[in-house]
Amino acid sequence: METGEGADGPGGPGLCCASFNQDSTSLAVGTKTGYRLFSVTSVDKLDCIHESTETPDVYIVERLFSSSLVVVVSQSMPRRMNVYHFKKGTEICNYSYSNNILAVRLNRQRLVVCLEESIYIHNIKDMKLLKTLLNTPSNPSGLCALSINHSNSFLAYPGSDTIGEIIVYDANNLSTVTMIPAHDSPLAAITFSASGTKLASASERGTVIRVFSIPEGLRLFEFRRGMKRYVNISSLSFSPDAQFLCASSNTETVHIFKLEQHSPSGEEEAPSWSAYVGKMFTAASSYLPAQVSGMMSQDRAFATVRLQMAGQKNVCALATIQKLPRLLVASSDGQLFIYNIDPQDGGECTLVQKHRLFESDKEWEETEKSELTEPPQACQSYAATVAIPTSGPVTATLTGYSEDGGAKKGEVIPEHEFAAGPVCLDDETEFPPINWCRDGSGRGKGRRP
Repeated sequence: METGEGADGPGGPGLCCASFNQDSTSLAVGTKTGYRLFSVTSVDKLDCIHESTETPDVYIVERLFSSSLVVVVSQSMPRRMNVYHFKKGTEICNYSYSNNILAVRLNRQRLVVCLEESIYIHNIKDMKLLKTLLNTPSNPSGLCALSINHSNSFLAYPGSDTIGEIIVYDANNLSTVTMIPAHDSPLAAITFSASGTKLASASERGTVIRVFSIPEGLRLFEFRRGMKRYVNISSLSFSPDAQFLCASSNTETVHIFKLEQHSPSGEEEAPSWSAYVGKMFTAASSYLPAQVSGMMSQDRAFATVRLQMAGQKNVCALATIQKLPRLLVASSDGQLFIYNIDPQDGGECTLVQKHRLFESDKEWEETEKSELTEPPQACQSYAATVAIPTSGPVTATLTGYSEDGGAKKGEVIPEHEFAAGPVCLDDETEFPPINWCRDGSGRGKGRRP
């Protein structure tokens, strides 16, 4: 899974960002008029399961698995994170931060907010701020990764702005695990496998992709994307079983690498050509220069995809759809491409379906025209616009309070909005429902007691 772009995300018609959810069953896109959520559990059909036009210019939208919890950040208020229960049309809470929000990551245990020089870790069950990592190395792209496995809730972020160091942090126990010297150049992409036991990384050069064991930080695999030119890798994504890793960039090619392992019995799998040649180079490495032998030991792509466009930002994901392995590519021009992958022989992948994330070019044109004719509207929360007092006027915005590092908790849903009980998400049996703390004022926990 790879989440969406930052504030300077894709510039396609009406499209500001795109991200797949943690298990790649849903695609979220931020638009100039709001955001949309799509189900990607079928090849032939792309269902829009929710659309919101309450918040313009959404540049971050993240959904928690297949639940109704969605996090939204808008360019009109880039320092504020809004957490919604989208099926009920209610806001769960919002937080404001000292600087612009660059990325948000979710699993069933933690919610992580990344700023340029600090990271905030919340308990997703009640949105309490647990830890602030201050004075982190400058990270203008908001690069970070959170394991989707809440038992191995590891967080990875750059440990340097000049070389490719990765800090691995235990978001459950709130302690640093290790530092991985991954690359000589600054990092461009990082991602965890679904189990949280592997971490893949690429640098700004974009020529080499490495995979490390977690939490030990040992190098397991090294893949060469190409040798002719440096590229900007925009996303990395493991397959659900961590047997494959895909990498997309600003070129027209998506590379899929196979993480070949020894069988449990100790017998090697059928050797591939690259493995055979790799053994030859390994045998010769004792008398070759270190740089040359290292280059030759790197495996090439197992499978590739030739995109129909080049130079556009995109996000890719490996998923199992209708019991077959697929590659999903969401592009900045508002399209979703679905490819078949041959898990045995690899090679060139086949395009099986293409979906538009917008109904038509006419809709894009109308979006552009509306921006010219309508004055910009201030972004208001559901609580501020819908909650109606039963007796006398009340202040819509509660007095916030400062916590460790300057995160500020803002409005919460008035008590009468959920008087029947706590907010329940769709996957209630797997995910603990949001706990609400009352302070006796009828406003929920919106201030320091």
